[in-house]
Formats: sequence, structure tokens, C-alpha cells
Amino acid sequence: MTINKIALQVEVPIACFRDSRAREYIATYPVPPPSTVYGMLLSTVGEENRFRHCGVKLAIAMLSETAKSRVIRKVRRFKERDINSSKNSKPDYQEILTGIKFVVWIDAAEDRSILNLAERLHNAMVNPSSVVRFGNICLGESRDLVNSIDLLTNEHQQGALKWLTQDEYGEITLPYWIDRLGSERTRWLRYRLIKSVDWKPPALSWTQIQTD
Repeated sequence: MTINKIALQVEVPIACFRDSRAREYIATYPVPPPSTVYGMLLSTVGEENRFRHCGVKLAIAMLSETAKSRVIRKVRRFKERDINSSKNSKPDYQEILTGIKFVVWIDAAEDRSILNLAERLHNAMVNPSSVVRFGNICLGESRDLVNSIDLLTNEHQQGALKWLTQDEYGEITLPYWIDRLGSERTRWLRYRLIKSVDWKPPALSWTQIQTD
């Protein structure tokens, strides 16, 4: 039987979802962008081709109130051809979020892969040894390790959550597709966090991962 929908609960102790417009001061988005969550899901199943599951839809709901902090860290920016030049690294401030807990629903009805992303994630959850992958699962930077990913069960669905909901007048602008060769083809949507006790994704919470 084909599996088209699956829901996962994710916990991450610390992360920075770097604002694409940030320069010297590394600001973070207040919530994980759909593009970042999609990358984490690909890593979970060991998929290296990020185009593989285009068409899949994600619905994200925050379960926690994250805390924002500011740290100072060494940041590398290549200003000299000599990669070892001291001018290529310097300390800068970076915002980080702690206590990140959210749920992501995956709708793979429009994922045209032979084995869609929902099926691959389900297989990874019930039979982890079947996944061939390398490195750790992260949410954003390689430093930002995921603590746990679990199948969402009825027992988990208690209490309020905040849906990341599309809203053209929303105060949060997030990427759902990143152009790694520049910024021309990066795609954005505006969102608002809507508090609810309904764990069923509302229509406007779905974001389709696509390049156009």
C-alpha cells in the first residue's frame, strides 16, 4: 500500500536558521524555514539529490517557545585567495535558538518518485538499518544536530501548537527553495504563526517544495 502522508515530531537542542539577508551580524529566522526542514528530511533518508522529491508538501507546527540568545563565534569569509589567510576569518555575533520542538506533516501525493518521500521516511522510522547515509542529521548548520525524530502518534497530539501558515501580510518571510549558485532562483513565502489546538494541518499551512 502506498503511503502518501506521514507526520514526524522533531527536537533540536540548538540551531541557527540564518536569515538570508544577514551579513556581518548573523541573525536567525524565528522558526525553521520549509527549505531547511526539507533538507533535514532528505538527510534522514540518505538522499543527496535535493530535486528528487520536488512536489512534496510540508506543514510545520511549532510545539515549543524557543529562546533566542546571542553568541560570538569565528566566522569564515573568503576575502583573500590564500585560504589560510587570517583575513578570511574573524569573530562575529550570531543569534541562536534553543529548545526547538516542532511537528512536520509530509504530503507526498504530488511526489513523482518511484518511492515517495513519505514512504522513505516511514521505512526509515520503522527500519533505521535500511537507510544508507553519511554524517549526522542536522537542522541547518552541521553543528545543529537533531536530538530526535519520531513518528507522530495519537498520544502525542495533546495541547496547543502554532501553525506556520501562509499569509501575504504575515510578518515572517521564509525560503521554501534555496538557489545554491546565487539568489536569483531562491523562492520565498510570507507566513504567520497561528495558535491552535487542532492538530490537523489547515489548508494554508501546506508549502509545496518546488523550484518555480
